[in-house]
Amino acid sequence: MELAMETHTDMMKIYSEKSQTWKYIKKDKNYTKQLSAIEETLSRFGLLKNEIRVYLYLARSGEKKASEIAEAIALHRTETYRILRDLEKKGIVFSVFAKPLKFTAVPLDKAIDMLVEAQKMKIKLLEKEKENLVELWLSIPQPKMEKTPKELFQMLQGEQQVVLKAEELLEKTERELQLFAPAEYLAHLYYSDFTDKLKKKLGKINIILLVENSPKSIFFIEQMQWPKHKYKLVNAQKLPCFMISDKKELLIAFQDEDNAGQDEEKRRDKTAAIWTNYNAFIWTLQMLFLKLMETEAHETLIQNRV
Repeated sequence: MELAMETHTDMMKIYSEKSQTWKYIKKDKNYTKQLSAIEETLSRFGLLKNEIRVYLYLARSGEKKASEIAEAIALHRTETYRILRDLEKKGIVFSVFAKPLKFTAVPLDKAIDMLVEAQKMKIKLLEKEKENLVELWLSIPQPKMEKTPKELFQMLQGEQQVVLKAEELLEKTERELQLFAPAEYLAHLYYSDFTDKLKKKLGKINIILLVENSPKSIFFIEQMQWPKHKYKLVNAQKLPCFMISDKKELLIAFQDEDNAGQDEEKRRDKTAAIWTNYNAFIWTLQMLFLKLMETEAHETLIQNRV
């Protein structure tokens, strides 16, 4: 309720890498929170901590000599020159023809555009290299190996890797996907765009979606615009997120909390997951999924809100 009373000009919406969710922060006169949020975001574009400090100082201060920058942010002058040259190569800093030499920064919106394009170019180059690498690999004589089905498992660390595996599993599903998503995981799946890809599969495969019976779950279900007859609210807490593909593959995700007891800003959640095609494990989670379906809430929170 407190957020609703703030005017939109007093609040800013920003994505937090730590919690993998969008958050609102209140503008404050010393700009500490705003700058901290900007620094966190720029780090995801491949800029190092001191590169960010140099760039933001220049962007806020205008033309400056290297010695002025070094003194202002407490960096060695030699290190400052090196960083300025690296930022110049990235296209987000210019040298000003003057004596003594000065530097100026590209506006933040243009700088982000250039950093994004640089990342896109790297991806395109890697995609082009794929064909050559595969061709080179296949040209090497391959040892004969027995192709017998085996039960395997794989450990995954980091939310990005977990989401990529979930997307791979979704893409491979031919008939049925069973997914149980507690509220926190549903939020992660929503912000990672996995739910958009899941929705595109509606009508192509049978998707059985179970979500934790909570206001947060209902909020994200509504944001997803998921058909009401295509999901069930279940009374379950403190269970991991898991999905079963065609009753043949399983992905189960969980989190380890570091720095428990600290406030939400400082706490970091580490997402991990196990993928497996191990029949006994899949059967166990299949039984859990069926049991959760039996615990469907008779009176859902949506009905209570109507």
